[in-house]
Amino acid sequence: MRDLEHRCDDITHDLYNLTNSTFVPPIDPADILHLAHSVDEIVDLAEEVSDKIGLYEIRSITESAKNMGQCLADAGSRLSEALDHLADFEGIAPALEDVHRLENDGDRITRDALQKLFDSEHQSAEELIKWKDLYALLESTLDECESVAEIVETMAIKNA
Repeated sequence: MRDLEHRCDDITHDLYNLTNSTFVPPIDPADILHLAHSVDEIVDLAEEVSDKIGLYEIRSITESAKNMGQCLADAGSRLSEALDHLADFEGIAPALEDVHRLENDGDRITRDALQKLFDSEHQSAEELIKWKDLYALLESTLDECESVAEIVETMAIKNA
C-alpha cells in the first residue's frame, strides 16, 4: 500500500508540474489539479487504513469491514472507468451513479457495523475503539471516492 501511495504522490506531483507548463490542456488546469489531489487523498486514506490494521494488530477482519472494502474496490473500478473518458466525458454517468450508490451502501454498512460493535457484550473497550476508528477511516475513504465522482461530474458540465 505504501509503494502505491508513493507512486500516486509522484503522479500528482507530475500533474502539478505539467499544468504549470506552457501547454494549455482542454480541461481547466485548476480542475485537473483538484481531481489529482482528490484521487491522491483516496490513496492516502486507503494507506492509512492499511497502516492502522497493522498498528492495531488486527488478526481478523470483520464481515462489515470486508463489505466496506468491496464497496471501495468497486468504487475505485467505477472511478477508473469514468477517468478513462475524461477526453470526451462520454458514457461516464452510469459509473459515477454507481459511485454514489456505493457510498450510500457504505454509509449503511458503517451504521450497521457500529450498531453491532456497540451491541456486542464480548467486545473489549480496546477493540471497540480500534474498530470504530477503522470503520470511520473506511467510510472517509468511500466519501472521498464520492467527492472525486462529484469533481468529474462538475468537469463534465463545464466541458459539455
